[in-house]
Parts: sequence; structure tokens; C-alpha cells
Amino acid sequence: MDDFRITTDRLEEAAIIAGAAGVRDGAVVAFSGVVRGRNLGRRVLHLEYEAYEAMAVPVFERIAEAARSRFGVATVRIHHRIGRVEVGEASVVVVVASGHRGAAFDAARRVMDEVKRIAPVWKREYFEGGDVWVEGPKEPVTE
Repeated sequence: MDDFRITTDRLEEAAIIAGAAGVRDGAVVAFSGVVRGRNLGRRVLHLEYEAYEAMAVPVFERIAEAARSRFGVATVRIHHRIGRVEVGEASVVVVVASGHRGAAFDAARRVMDEVKRIAPVWKREYFEGGDVWVEGPKEPVTE
């Protein structure tokens, strides 16, 4: 079963994975985007995320439908955290279930790339000495 969420709660990968695979699925791939402690040579203190929540979930649904159509995957789950996220915590979790591992891996990567590219979610990085809004990729994802 698909599941799409924007939340201020901590993301628990095991809970998001639970029940993702159906009886025909032989693969579940999970990706967690975790706040790293260094970026561009600077010590990161934490991140803050904002989202246009009313639009984000429909965008997640479109991304998932495209992944199902292109890769034949059964389940797509996208959970994205907003608010303050500390170093070492997950800011996004993508889970894909499929009959075969290749499709699950390919779809999970594509889903995550598209979330970064088109979802209305914005990231502000706080580091020693300042803060910046971080922009995602501008070009369409290519193979």
C-alpha cells in the first residue's frame, strides 16, 4: 500500500517499511536521506525544512504513479520531514516494493531524484557562521 506524508515527527524507517511488500513482491528497497554533519567544508549544525503541504502529497502521488508505470513497482512510500532536523536524523524516507530487485532499486533512485527536483519542499542549512537556503537540481532527471 502506498503512503505519502509530510510530518514534523521523526522518521522511523522500520515503521515505514513495515507491510510495504505484498505476496508478489520479492524486493523492498528503502532510502533514508540523513542530515550529514559536514557540507562544503563547513560543520552543519542542523537543517530546517519547509513545505507547501497541500501540494507536496499530490506531487508525491504523481511521482509514485510515474514510477509504477515506468518500472512496474507495486508500492511506493514517501515520507518527508519538515521543521528542524538534527545531524544524523532522517529528513526523507523512500520505500519501493517490487517483484524484482532491479526495478525496486531503479524506481527508488528515480523517486528520490524526482522528490528533490519537483516536490515543494525547501531546505535551509544552518552551519557554523551562518545559514543558507539549499536549492535542489534544476534539470530533469536523466538516465
